[in-house]
Amino acid sequence: MNRPLRWVLVGASDIAATRMIPAMRALGQEPVAVLSGSPERGRRFAERHQVPVAAKTLDQALSVPADAVYISTTNELHHEQAVAATTAGRHVLCEKPLAMTLDDAADIVRAARAAGVVLGTNHHLRASPVIRSIQRMVAGGHVGRPLAVRVHHAVELPQRLRGWRLKNPAAGGGVVFDITVHDADALRFVLGREVLDVTATAVNQGLAAPGVEDAAMAVLRLDGDVLACAHDAFTVPHAGTALEVHGTDASLLATDAMTQDPDGEVVLRRGDATTPVDVGPRDDLYVTGLRAFADAVHGEGEPLATGADGFASLAVALAVRDALRSGTRTPVIPVSTLEGEAP
Repeated sequence: MNRPLRWVLVGASDIAATRMIPAMRALGQEPVAVLSGSPERGRRFAERHQVPVAAKTLDQALSVPADAVYISTTNELHHEQAVAATTAGRHVLCEKPLAMTLDDAADIVRAARAAGVVLGTNHHLRASPVIRSIQRMVAGGHVGRPLAVRVHHAVELPQRLRGWRLKNPAAGGGVVFDITVHDADALRFVLGREVLDVTATAVNQGLAAPGVEDAAMAVLRLDGDVLACAHDAFTVPHAGTALEVHGTDASLLATDAMTQDPDGEVVLRRGDATTPVDVGPRDDLYVTGLRAFADAVHGEGEPLATGADGFASLAVALAVRDALRSGTRTPVIPVSTLEGEAP
């Protein structure tokens, strides 16, 4: 049996506390150190969650004997921390977006490759039983040739998360880097296609600080002239999330599809006939993701979303941001640039 992973947590974050630590311990994995930008916050976090070491610096955190580093700091810090962790020989699971620029994302991917360590991007929706069942159905030809996808990812941002996401665009605040980037990865995963270009519009509906978009809609064109539209928001309290894939032979309709929990239902519609789809076991998304990451560390497969996947979803989010600024159709930098010159 493979030895359970020991983790350094870089970021004393809500997701580390509410999702990742419980998932780690469910698998017999263990956080052995935590680093926070505030030493006092880090100390309180370590005490509350029984983490042995509250490090005061990144160097100190990386000196703790461990196998892997989970990074959940604000987005502008990911690049420096991820490169340092890979250089120290640690496997890295980084929250999305992988970085704030494609140059920085490429640096992280290449640093991991040079160090021979596993790099994953924590796009949790790939672990959703709803999303995975849709991916299997599309790959199996059940909808025929895909024509269009509709993503409904407009939610109400929980009170406990109403900090930097609403106030600090330099840290990746705003709906595009927080939600649209997830849509991009889900589209790539479900369809097995790349996003080629985007158009978008966004507004501030009063929840975020002035100048920060808290609601956006994007139209994306993928390989094979598949069209997708996404409604992303922090401001919508009652809608629920959904994902629809429409093809030449049938449509797949999923409710509660874009969440952190293994909920939701999927139906296949052909004409007037609607058939429920068995989504399989309702496993915790973060347990599923950490299990796949641990398998990759032990030489068995890859993380659910690799560093290259993180680069690709970031490229889409950046194209959406640029489309918001320019008001024009904006091309997406392809993931293939990772194999050539830096983007």
